[in-house]
Order: sequence, then C-alpha cells, then structure tokens
Amino acid sequence: MVQKTVRLTMAQALVRYLAAQYVEIDGQRQRFCAGGFGIFGHGNVTCLGEALYEHRQELPLWRGQNEQSMAMAAVGYAKQQLRRRFMFATSSAGPGTTNLLTSAGIAHTNRLPLLMLAGDAFVTRLPDPVLQQVEHPSNPGLSVNDAFKSVTRFWDRITHPAQLLQSLPAAINTLIDPADCGPVFLGLPQDVQGWAYDYPEKFFEEKTHHLRRQLPDTRELTAAAEVLKTAERPLIIAGGGVQYSLATAEMQDFARKHNIPVVETIAGRANFVHDDALNCGPVGVTGSNSANNLAKEADVILAVGTRLQDFTTGSWTAFAADARIIAVNVGRHDAAKHMSLPVVGDAKLSLPVLSEALGSFAAPGAWVEQAARERADWAAYVDENTSPVTKDGSNRPMSYAQVIGAVNDVCDPDDRVVAAAGGLPAEVTANWRTKSIGSVDVEFGFSCMGYEISGGWGARLGHMEDHPDKDTIIFVGDGSYMLLNSDIYSSVLSGAKMIVVVCDNGGFAVINKLQNNTGNESYNNLIADCRLAVDPFAVDFEAHARSMGANAETVHSIGELKEAYARAKQSDRTYVISLKVDAFDGWTQEGHTWWEVGTPEVSNSERVRQAHADWEAGRAPQRKGV
Repeated sequence: MVQKTVRLTMAQALVRYLAAQYVEIDGQRQRFCAGGFGIFGHGNVTCLGEALYEHRQELPLWRGQNEQSMAMAAVGYAKQQLRRRFMFATSSAGPGTTNLLTSAGIAHTNRLPLLMLAGDAFVTRLPDPVLQQVEHPSNPGLSVNDAFKSVTRFWDRITHPAQLLQSLPAAINTLIDPADCGPVFLGLPQDVQGWAYDYPEKFFEEKTHHLRRQLPDTRELTAAAEVLKTAERPLIIAGGGVQYSLATAEMQDFARKHNIPVVETIAGRANFVHDDALNCGPVGVTGSNSANNLAKEADVILAVGTRLQDFTTGSWTAFAADARIIAVNVGRHDAAKHMSLPVVGDAKLSLPVLSEALGSFAAPGAWVEQAARERADWAAYVDENTSPVTKDGSNRPMSYAQVIGAVNDVCDPDDRVVAAAGGLPAEVTANWRTKSIGSVDVEFGFSCMGYEISGGWGARLGHMEDHPDKDTIIFVGDGSYMLLNSDIYSSVLSGAKMIVVVCDNGGFAVINKLQNNTGNESYNNLIADCRLAVDPFAVDFEAHARSMGANAETVHSIGELKEAYARAKQSDRTYVISLKVDAFDGWTQEGHTWWEVGTPEVSNSERVRQAHADWEAGRAPQRKGV
C-alpha cells in the first residue's frame, strides 16, 4: 500500500499542522490555535512568513511592537480562554528570541499554554558566524535558544523537516495537557525552515482535541474523605486550577453541601462571586483578615487547584502547625507539597466523588458562624478602605484601594479585570468585589511588570469572543506603564479596546514601602529618591496614550474617575485614564500574613537591625516542610 504524501517545506508543514488542530468548547468545534503574534526578521520572514501568509485566514497573525509583549498577549489570551485555546508568538533569531524569555517564565509559572516559534542558526553552519549569533567556541551547537530550556515544558530544535512528525504532536499534547500544560519552544534553523520533505498526507488530517480529565485514585480519595470527616474547623482554599478545570460550579456545590467556608488564592480570585455567603475572601500575604483568621484556626484544609506558593501560605506561616492539608490537584507535583495528603485528579471529577464519600458531613455550625462574622468584618473594612472620605467626613489622599473601589462600583459584572506587578495586585486581590465568575486576572505567579497592558491586549482578544459588548479593565502603575506600553497602539490597530487606568505614584512605590518596612531609607525606587540630573517630573500619560491613537484623559478625584469611566465605556477604542495616587498613604493595612524576605543580619543602621529582628520573630509559626 503506497502512502500518499505531500511535499512541503518544514515551515509550511508546521503551519498546516497547526491549522488542522481543533478543540471542542461547549459543544462547538474551534481551532485549537487561535492565531498568533509576529515580528518578522531575517530569521523567520522568508520561510515561516511565507507559510503563515498562505494560512492567514485560518491562523490570523497580529503584528506586535515587542516580542516580549507579543508573548505576554498570547499568555493573556490563553488565560482568558481558560487554557482551552492558545496563540503563538514568532520571532527572528537573536535578540528577538531572547525578548520572549520573560514571557516564557510567565507561562511556565502559571501553567499556561504558549507556543514560541523562534528563528535559529543554520544547521549546516556554512555561513557561520551569522548575524546575531552568540558564538560558543567550545560548543558550536549552543545558541541563545538553549536558554529557554529552564522555562519551557517542551523544547526542541528542528534540525530536519521529518522531525516535525514527532515534535509537533508532542508539542500539542503539552499545550493541552492539564497537568503538564505550559510553554512550548521550537527552534527553527533558517535553512531547515525552507527544506522540503514528503510528508504523509494523513499527518495533516483535522484532529479534534478534548480536555483530558483524570479521576482520582480510590485509595487517595478514601483517605482524604476520612481525614475531612474528622474536621471541626474545615476550610477550602480555591485556586486558579478550579477555573482551568471548569469546576467552579462543582466547587460551589461542594462547599454548599458540606457548609465549608471558602477562601481564594490570588489566581483563584473569581471562583466565587463576592456576595456568596461562603466566600470568606482572599488568603495569604495579600489577603484578608477574614481568610487569614480562619486559616490560622482551621484543622483540615482542602486545597483545590493551587500551587500553594508563598503568597498563599504566608511563607507557610498562615496555617496552624498541626493542620492537615488535603491537596486536590491534577498535577502530582502540586498535590504532594509539604506532606499534603494528595488527591491527584481533575477537580471537576474529583469534587463530586469526594462529596459522595463524605456523605452527610457538614462543618459545625459554630465554625460557619465564626466565618460569617469574619466575612462581615472584612466587608466593613473594605467599605472604609475604598472610600475617598474618612468616617468623620474628611477627604483622604487618593489611593489604589479607592481607585479599585470606584471602578468596581461602576463596571459591568462581565467586564474583565487585569493586573500584574507592583502594589496593584495586592490591592485588587484585597479590595475587588467579584461580580461574575472568572472575571479577574491578577498575574502574580511571575508578578511580571509589563504584563498589564500586553497581557490585557491578549485577554481582550479572547474576551471579545465571549463578551464583545463588555470591557477589559487594566489597572497599571506608572512604573509598569513606562516599562511596556506599546500595546496601547497594538490594541487600537487591532480594534481590541481596553480601558487602562494608570495610577501614578511617582515610581516604584510598593517596593519603596517594603524598603521602608525593613528599616531601609528610600533609595532608587521613587523618582524623587533616584540619582537625577534634573528636578524630578511626572510623565504626561494622557498625551502619551493619545500619541498612540487611544482616547485619554487625566482626572483628579474619585468622582471624576467614575465620570471618566462612563466616557471610556462609550469609547470606540482603547481609553486611558490617568490619575495620581499617594505613594505613602492609603495602602491596605489589614489582611496581611508574614512573608519571608531576606533582611540584613548585620547593618550599621539600628532601624535595619531592629527590622531584621522583628521580621525573624515572625518566623516562629513557620511550617518547615510539613
């Protein structure tokens, strides 16, 4: 039997294969790859660019302004799509490729699908050394592309066209696998991109993928149920994996049936809406008094879909020393952390069978009543914290919390919120009152400056598919804005409207706060405290945004912000609202746990020495590996 083949270049085969991959979402068949972002250079324009042009309808390509921001946009899209679809980013060789490295870190940390297609040096080495090649005399096969091995779930260099027959299915399997999901890097040598091969036609047949769901092991399930039945003060920690598993309904059903209070991680914000009676707020370093007070007393903790990173666990000081942790997670690595009792399985399937094993078990009434009181107290604090006036009616300095509260008041329930680095993730996590499930994206796994606008652009492209008449709200500080803002221009060009709220506090104010809290003097964080050749001055963010095609305005009060937001809702393009907030006053003071940071053991400053002693005293309740 003669196998039918088609002769294609490696680049043509790669793109054709991507276009043939589908995924079923809510009963509808869609392309698994939603397209991509590209900046062309000599390393990808002639061959990969030719192939992408031929498939421009099936795989739309958006031109970004920076490779790092393009990949961030792809990450933001994948997150908004709950990992069910992905986008790629392509770069030329050399610096274009290394610009992708930071974004790969975001995707890897957050377990998000991202495909990177990067140019590479010639396999033949005939023209060596080539433009942009970093030479290694003792290892000529090494290139900057090898740097991605530490921040990818799958890495390969395609040195022959036939290699795609094994590499591409493995890449797709990584991008869709719930446990191993993460970034994929394919190095594409410039000569091999154009080499032709007789590929089996069958390789390009359309394939529909489905989200893999793993049932938990019966023994693990039984052990977890037996421990949970003994709980007098049970607590659920709901992480981001609950949303990726599409298990928010199962999570809510489980909590209500067994009457167990729920707290959310940063990635798990919007697993529950704010007014759900069992939603007791965010837990951890940037959490709430309600959640953290319950975490201290809980005797059994059911952690679902969370990595249990240090901001969730207060560097492992947030829980009682003898509290038992049950970890339901599709990834065995995450399920077994700190001697947790693991239940390795998909949350959507695991929670109902765990509920069945628990039978009629419900949390004691006194514990639930305590949770309700904690919840009410925290709600009262947020009311006060987000208000522009004090209890006696005097005006307060403008703060992140007030800005967040104002937008929260006037936004649509299905508007999507994006934040990432600096002080805003903590303030959003603590003060945002979720109006609809899955409407909050606080990227704090990698806490990457610059993700806000670029990731927001990608999130908006995905959000438009589901809610074209709603808005994607970006909270960004002046520091992150200055680092990476060019996708305001991208969003206008692509018709992906965002509402960008720029909070200008004169530099890196949250790190200045940490600097001061550890006894150090303000230095090199606020613009006023940096080494300058001129008097410090502020950026005109309104004018800058307008220069990139956005509508923009500057406001000076919370009342003006709400009015500006109404105008932004009516805008036909990205709308930037700029305002100044105080760098020192107005930070959320409540809801924090201890967090481990390195402090100087020896210093000439008495303040630093005292801060070190105070910080180390907070280590007393730390669970050391258990």
